[in-house]
Amino acid sequence: MRHSAFVCFLLATVAVQPPAWAQAPSTPSLPEQLPGLWGNETSFGPKVQGALTVDGRQSEWRVRIAGFDVAAKRTGADVTFALPGEHGAFRGRLSPDEKALEGFWIQPPGMTLSAAYATPLRLRATSSRVWEGSVKPLADTSSMYLRIQREPEGSLTGFIRNPEFNFGLRRPFKLEVQGNALTFVNTRRKNDTLRGFFDEETGHISLRIQGVGQFEFSRRDENSAPRFYPRTPGAPAYVYRPPVPSDDGWKTATLESVKLDPKPIAALMESIQGAAATDVHAPYIHALLIARHGKLVVEEYFHGHGRDQVHDTRSAGKTLASVLLGIALEQKKGVDVHTPLSRLLPRYEALFQDDPRKQRLTAEHLMTMTSGLACDDGDGDSPGNEDVMQSQRAQRDWYRYALALPMSREPGGAEAVYCSAGINLLGAIVSQQSGMALPEFFEQRFARPLDIRDYHMNLMPTGEGYLGGGIYLRPRDALKLGQVFLSGGRWNQRQVVSPRWVEASTRRHARFSDDHGYGYAWHLHDLKVGDRTYRQYAAEGNGGQFVIVVPELDLTVMIAAANYGDFTRWYRFQDLVPQYVIPAVLDAPVAKPRGSQG
Repeated sequence: MRHSAFVCFLLATVAVQPPAWAQAPSTPSLPEQLPGLWGNETSFGPKVQGALTVDGRQSEWRVRIAGFDVAAKRTGADVTFALPGEHGAFRGRLSPDEKALEGFWIQPPGMTLSAAYATPLRLRATSSRVWEGSVKPLADTSSMYLRIQREPEGSLTGFIRNPEFNFGLRRPFKLEVQGNALTFVNTRRKNDTLRGFFDEETGHISLRIQGVGQFEFSRRDENSAPRFYPRTPGAPAYVYRPPVPSDDGWKTATLESVKLDPKPIAALMESIQGAAATDVHAPYIHALLIARHGKLVVEEYFHGHGRDQVHDTRSAGKTLASVLLGIALEQKKGVDVHTPLSRLLPRYEALFQDDPRKQRLTAEHLMTMTSGLACDDGDGDSPGNEDVMQSQRAQRDWYRYALALPMSREPGGAEAVYCSAGINLLGAIVSQQSGMALPEFFEQRFARPLDIRDYHMNLMPTGEGYLGGGIYLRPRDALKLGQVFLSGGRWNQRQVVSPRWVEASTRRHARFSDDHGYGYAWHLHDLKVGDRTYRQYAAEGNGGQFVIVVPELDLTVMIAAANYGDFTRWYRFQDLVPQYVIPAVLDAPVAKPRGSQG
């Protein structure tokens, strides 16, 4: 998904003048006071969350939440309501015995969140015709840290770090002090400055970002900035502890029980834990999980993250689109991945008439990014570029927008062109063929069978789910995607997707320019370790989101990180597998040293 307006403001040049009084002379000691770490954590909501009650004891059903008292509409088993001021909505369905009301809380876009999100909401009957539950929306928050240091010649330099969106990327600054006025000059980008002032009364650095608000940065130390550091500075050396069992379907075990050597794993964790927080390009790894022989054996979190915290999967979520399509097509006879899209999407049939090549488009072309549509996420001028599509307001239906794109070449071939809009079109097929909205289909056919309870699915302007990437999942739940495919489509004895789909999805159908292969929304790589080569397939997303499967070693790895936009940094995170994890497999050869991952 594209950046929200808030992040775009932070990425853009900000030139806000401090108030006149802030330019008054300051004490000569101010430059000596500034070096160190400064932080700001801001919550923008959502305002509506917490206890929700649906009262159906009278003819007019009423809903109460966060001070709102509104009417609900019931049509058969369907129950819907919307709060005034677009503060949220609900769409759900009563169970046949009316003991449960289950559906989705629809959270509107926020300050840092560019899209609306659907969150599963389960209400239980607490008395006759009264249902209660708790709304837990996706947090709309931002953390920013200023790191200021004095150079040997006396100048002040530093950088800004933002754990959620990495907006400080490529923004090292030189700090100029004039009185109480502060000017942060980007040393790598002309005319990019941040202006603020030091408030002597509060001891804070104040920055006002136009269109967003004023941010107060207070002095921090190693114990009051948990998101800035990988782990608390001064903490003891890494000690392995097996994952804590939970009720989410994962069996847990120790490294030794699945024949993994603890020493390379400890070295990996120490390399992450010891990454220099003072480096503007330091790794921002938030989670690293490893499973072998179907058992979760490593679960580590960094930068303030934890087991129950969901994480943006970015384009790693694209792989879910092909999985959902595989599940949906198994329900239908007479259609498959080679069926023309015009047959699979009859409501858009007219859009296929403007070019004969469109009439040859299939779901397989979309999944392998060989559609031939004028859609290239690597080209900012491409009409099908994801940011272009999501920024325009003329067409709210992104399915229609994508299908109306001109053709740039014949569908098919060996060369893949990265196209989020094409992957998202798979959602139209899933919805059409299943007769269900995407959040409902995902919940019933994927989330529940995999014991996934906490997630947030991003939505298009029409309110339908977006499958081009961006769903928020817990790392433990994201790892299940790899385990299901490693197990032939099964999760704990439940057949989620067919073995045929697993085999077809992880087979090479196309390639990208760097010559790594591409299956059905799975990236395919060969891992060289010593004199051995291992096949790997992975779901991959911007910032360092990876679900990696090494079938030969019965191994799955999940990495969640936030080096967004820093491709040269985050794409190297997958090297951690041949560098540390495969050498930990006791019956695998030892890898040659490849240098630090930091």
